[in-house]
Amino acid sequence: DEAYARAAANLTRLREQGVLVRDSTPAFYIYKLRMGDHEQTGVACVASVAAYETQRIRRHELTRPDKENDRVRNIATLNAQTGPVLLAYRASRAIETLIRASTTTAAAIEVPGPNDTVHSLWPVAAPERVAAFLAAFDALDALYIADGHHRSAAAARVAAQRRASTAHGTADPLASYEYFLAVAFPHDEMRILDYNRVVRDLRGLSTEALLDRIGESFSVATSRVPVSPAQPGTFGMYLDGGWYRLEIRTELVPHDDPVASLDVSILQDRLLGPVLGIGDPRTDERIDFVGGIRGLTQLERRVASGTAAVAFAMHPTPMEQLMAVADAGALMPPKSTWFEPKLADGLLSHVLD
Repeated sequence: DEAYARAAANLTRLREQGVLVRDSTPAFYIYKLRMGDHEQTGVACVASVAAYETQRIRRHELTRPDKENDRVRNIATLNAQTGPVLLAYRASRAIETLIRASTTTAAAIEVPGPNDTVHSLWPVAAPERVAAFLAAFDALDALYIADGHHRSAAAARVAAQRRASTAHGTADPLASYEYFLAVAFPHDEMRILDYNRVVRDLRGLSTEALLDRIGESFSVATSRVPVSPAQPGTFGMYLDGGWYRLEIRTELVPHDDPVASLDVSILQDRLLGPVLGIGDPRTDERIDFVGGIRGLTQLERRVASGTAAVAFAMHPTPMEQLMAVADAGALMPPKSTWFEPKLADGLLSHVLD
């Protein structure tokens, strides 16, 4: 309770001191992320809870109740959303043209962030341009939650609570609580890194026995260098101080199933489950996950330290596969995607009146 109260007091203080300033007119913000030689430019906005509830804003992951409850309390106590949901949309020529026209001058705000990331913002407040952006987004079939499933789910729960507290228990579609803070990027500019796996033990198998079992579903070849898979269906494995390249046998890939054909599903269904005995990767304590931003050397360290017996390097999940899963109304396995660069919390906020 003290932590949530302190957060609310801090937000109030920042507003009173003028560190955070409320826009006087409705506006979008063009939001550019730059990390090294990678750039992606999207639109910061508020997204509709109603669109989320009717799956026009589509998810691809389950949420954990404890994390979702934490976000609900944070939003309700602050009476604001200070952390945006990362959304994607299928690249749109109309939106691209509007973004280009809105970024011809220097950014109004430019700040550095972790991992050498630069965050740049351009406000878009002219009524005719606001209307053009609204029309362009309304023309999209769907938006896709890339990162921020707990934030969007929590926003929907807060909206439901506030609807219930109204005189008639119904929604006011223009109420601020009917929207959540988001930044939407074109799918072809977003960068998904690998989300790698480490397993604590070999389930009693010797190295030779493990390789024999893996060979039932994969081709196995040794490698003198770390294996960073360059295409779907291939995996790197670090075991006993050496690297191996694994490739799933083509006839075993269920191409007609958007979830089962994911690399993370193939590894789970053909190796981690039947060979190493990893049941539910959400709850099994023998498996851990390492974001690609930490590099393959982190996998080597985990095995060398003895905290893991074997590590697997993954090919990043393509955005097209993520959208196909969401379009099918299906869910991806846990830890399927690692997005970089990350959005900044607190740079933009959405106040719930």
